Amino acid sequence: MQKNRENTYYLPDIPLSKNLNPDTSLERVCRDKKVLFLVTPSHVLRDVLKKAVPYIMEGISLVIASKGIEYETLLTLNNVVKEVLPTSIYDIFYLSGPSFAREVSRKIPTAVTLAGENNKRIKEIQKMLSTSYFRVYTNKDILGVALGGALKNVIAIAAGISDGLGLGFSTRSALITRGLAEITRLGIKLGAKASTFSGLAGLGDLILTCTSDLSRNRTVGKKIAKGASINEIQSEMKMVAEGIINTKSAYSLAKKYKVEMPVTEKVYQILYKDLKPEKAVLELMERELKEE
Repeated sequence: MQKNRENTYYLPDIPLSKNLNPDTSLERVCRDKKVLFLVTPSHVLRDVLKKAVPYIMEGISLVIASKGIEYETLLTLNNVVKEVLPTSIYDIFYLSGPSFAREVSRKIPTAVTLAGENNKRIKEIQKMLSTSYFRVYTNKDILGVALGGALKNVIAIAAGISDGLGLGFSTRSALITRGLAEITRLGIKLGAKASTFSGLAGLGDLILTCTSDLSRNRTVGKKIAKGASINEIQSEMKMVAEGIINTKSAYSLAKKYKVEMPVTEKVYQILYKDLKPEKAVLELMERELKEE
């Protein structure tokens, strides 16, 4: 990336900004910075952050842009950061919303949400990130934004399975709608605001990742519907499909807090209990009838 000014592995043919300086040293990246973005895959965030701690100065703003729930602890990533760092001397923010890197890098109009509790600092970061093609809204519900970004990946796998089975747009629409309902139920149970899930970090991101061919998690679902195993899929993919791990986390959270999440449960059973996708669809459709 330093030499070619391009990320040939993940974003080929997209020239890097002259203001972007790739580096392999955590110390050089983190030391003396006022704002630090955490964008590692969710399952390695804790370990990477532990290594970075000696170089992070007091008063820094930490912006989490990864999406996931740590499986071992069932913590959202903002709470993982709180466990690693003394939060009394740091401000934590969460950036999420419907945004594909390839589209943003091509300056296609995109809108996202930045969540945080420090009103002055969040406005500064909002202004710093916003451009004519990248619009940033603010939100105080960090937990809701974190959950929306993680849980939508599970529903995207379900949407991919549906599309892979050739079930049509009506089925996908039902999955998105009922998926949003169960994400919201869990979010409210954990203390998030219901309104967050109807915003960019909830419904917006859910629609994007459930409908686009650029979605890694939807792609996983489509391959499962065609008979591929998780091991085969992961060995073929360059990028991490967070929904594979997040399905286990979401299923465990649903059981722990006794929240009904039937779509999530079926995705879990397909991925980890060898439930056939066709049988999962039938079981969802034949559940006890009830009010919406």
